[in-house]
Amino acid sequence: MQAMAREKCVGAFVGGDGHALHPRGQGAELWEGLRGSSLPTARTPAVQTEPPVCLSPRVVSLRCPRGKTARSMHPAPGARAAELLLQASPRGAGGTDASHSCLSDWAPAGGEVAPFLAKGRSHSPLLQMSSSRSKDPCFTENTPLLRNSFQEKGSPRMPVYHPEFITAEESWEDSSADWEQRYLLSREGSGLSASASSEKGDLLDSSHIRLRLSKLRCCVRWLKVTGLFVFVVLCSILFSLYPDQGKLWQLLAVSPLENYSVNLSSRMDSTLLQVDLAGALVASRPSRPGREEHIVVELTQADASGFRRWRPQQVTHNWTVYLNPRRSERSVMSRTFEVLSRETVSISIRASLQQTQAVPLLMAHQYLPASVEAQVTIATAILAGVYVLIIFEIVHRTLAAMLGSLAALAALAVIGDRPSLTHVVEWIDFETLALLFGMMILVAIFSETGFFDYCAVKAYQLSRGRVWAMIIMLCLIAAVLSAFLDNVTTMLLFTPVTIRLCEVLNLDPRQVLIAEVIFTNIGGAATAIGDPPNVIIVSNQELRKMGLDFAGFTAHMFVGICLVLLVSFPLLRLLYWNRKLYNKEPSEIVELKHEIHVWRLTAQRISPASREETAVRRLLLGKVVTLEHLLARRLRTFHRQISQEDKNWETNIQELQKKHRISDKILLTKCLTVLGFVIFMFFLNSFVPGIHLDLGWIAILGAIWLLILADIHDFEIILHRVEWATLLFFAALFVLMEALAHLHLIEYVGEQTALLIKMVPEEQRLTAAIVLVVWVSALASSLIDNIPFTATMIPVLLNLSQDPEVGLPAPPLMYALAFGACLGGNGTLIGASANVVCAGIAEQHGYGFSFMEFFRLGFPMMVVSCTVGMCYLLVAHVVLGWNE
Repeated sequence: MQAMAREKCVGAFVGGDGHALHPRGQGAELWEGLRGSSLPTARTPAVQTEPPVCLSPRVVSLRCPRGKTARSMHPAPGARAAELLLQASPRGAGGTDASHSCLSDWAPAGGEVAPFLAKGRSHSPLLQMSSSRSKDPCFTENTPLLRNSFQEKGSPRMPVYHPEFITAEESWEDSSADWEQRYLLSREGSGLSASASSEKGDLLDSSHIRLRLSKLRCCVRWLKVTGLFVFVVLCSILFSLYPDQGKLWQLLAVSPLENYSVNLSSRMDSTLLQVDLAGALVASRPSRPGREEHIVVELTQADASGFRRWRPQQVTHNWTVYLNPRRSERSVMSRTFEVLSRETVSISIRASLQQTQAVPLLMAHQYLPASVEAQVTIATAILAGVYVLIIFEIVHRTLAAMLGSLAALAALAVIGDRPSLTHVVEWIDFETLALLFGMMILVAIFSETGFFDYCAVKAYQLSRGRVWAMIIMLCLIAAVLSAFLDNVTTMLLFTPVTIRLCEVLNLDPRQVLIAEVIFTNIGGAATAIGDPPNVIIVSNQELRKMGLDFAGFTAHMFVGICLVLLVSFPLLRLLYWNRKLYNKEPSEIVELKHEIHVWRLTAQRISPASREETAVRRLLLGKVVTLEHLLARRLRTFHRQISQEDKNWETNIQELQKKHRISDKILLTKCLTVLGFVIFMFFLNSFVPGIHLDLGWIAILGAIWLLILADIHDFEIILHRVEWATLLFFAALFVLMEALAHLHLIEYVGEQTALLIKMVPEEQRLTAAIVLVVWVSALASSLIDNIPFTATMIPVLLNLSQDPEVGLPAPPLMYALAFGACLGGNGTLIGASANVVCAGIAEQHGYGFSFMEFFRLGFPMMVVSCTVGMCYLLVAHVVLGWNE
């Protein structure tokens, strides 16, 4: 009877075949009452009901036709509430008809179900709670947390079987078997619904994570901008508070017959005294000792530190400055002395000359409040800050160099050595900037001929489709050319060709460019004109008198660089072993991304100064948006795969030759003529001393010649292709390095290296000197510019070799300096000028690489190449004794 009553009670809602009863017949009143009540229902294909009310996230299952289980993401009231409701309902009499009992306990006699339900809705606390929840908009079907995936797809629902409609005679104990069967039937649907819910939960969690990450990025960006702005304001205030005092130069005339002396009163807050001499002076001792002319500066002061004495001890410092035989040349020499007390400081200058004729000099002195150690600490902190900005890409490297220059100038102003604007401009090496600018103009006009595309196709043809053969060939050619040309010139010519070649082969240009610039720096060390440190070493007159000429220096370095190259090629293959040189995306997508970058870059370069320019810029940005949508559609359809070496290169080479041809042969002839003349003048300038043209002047003159021959009318197009950011970076870097030199950083490194060499026993001193000079030069050149470091280390090493207590030959030390300064440029991105130029050109083409990308490949190559060079020098000079 109970089973029959249960089937009849359920039959009021579900028919015998499992379909929901439509609101007709005897169930119409009950159906209408349920529709008007606050009890949750579900929609059917025939009847659209109101959104259900959810009290707990449960899934209710129903029996459906063909043995399927209907699911509803709109849960019924909680299990505990349903159980309390069932316990509160009165049981009917034992002989009462079950079907009547099913409704009699819920509605009064006569079948007026709807008024009863409406009345019960206003009196039942549980139903009142359900009704109040249903009015809350957070519990409607429009809430994303309550949406069902089936609802979004428009799938129909079955009526929900709620436990509130169990009669008093049908307790949970009597119907446990039936409920267990229904539970088992609903497990599959519940599992699918739970998986859909978990997916939606994951999407919501990911959206929350993205929102938090975006807020975190905004906070980090705000902190970065605020911190840098406060730093710039602080440096500007410090720089403006301390005026440019200038140096008061005093004209002197010293001779062997007459000395010059002056007494200086000390200051309360001074710890250093800087003495400057200007005249026909040289930094190192002449090659013929005993016959040199020099000036001795004696500084005498009282040492009252340590012990209290009635009469303080007098301390004398001697500073020997050698005179230049060419009296017409003028240079400035500086020396810093430590102030030991507040007593008067006496300065005496006497000359040792072969003749009695007086020598004119200029002298200036200045008190500094900071000690050498404090200045070196400040300089180290500034250099470390610049590297942090560049390594973590907090700002662009050009802005990082400018910030470092500002901080260094502010530090000089605080210590009392603020330079004037004229001196800061003199710190910039305009010859290097002129060389870069002239060669950039030449390359910009050269690219109009299609010559770079033609060279890329020819290189592809020579490599016969083999990638590593092509990379090795490019690196070897770059190394050979950089041995006779400047490294910057080599990379200016090679970078566009390499980028076009990689685009043809669907390679990643960044990896190939990093390999090329590394071998460019290695090849530049092979000759005396390949790298600026070598030029500085060979140009030194004292070293030339010692026998270190162009031919001897080139022969010695060439053998060592050949050994370095033999080791570097296998090492490069090992470092690229797990790296994918091919792009992971098809060439169409890579070209589309590059096209988007070019369109966006073109739009950014248009200044919205007029209405027409604004309209053109909007059109270009609209083109960018269209291409981005196209890229998004293609990214959804392509299958990620890594390209392999082209096996059908012979058939593809014909198509590439048709596509990439020389576009303007007449312009190409003019460009080749001017470029050949410029390169010839580069060689001639190194061997013929009668040509008074530096590399910068030759490049500028060549650019002017080509601009005239090419008949360029739209000059702004050519100027847009100049790497202004790279030029500004070099200018800021020159100022930064010179300011750090004024803070005694480079001088301190050289002096500490000399002290370490003197501490080594005499029988091992040459070995220790070669090892120390190579590695100190390599590490220093990877962090700072190798040009000022080399210029500072040459007089330090010359004085060390001429010291009778040390007794070291000068050539091995100079070779060690050349190996370390040239090969050390591969350590970091800003270690060599060619690195920065290559990165700037690659960034302009849309293939820029970061500091860490270069560091992962460049630093291991630097360590191994310096190790090979060091071993070569040890064998040549320690074992074989090639010290002359």
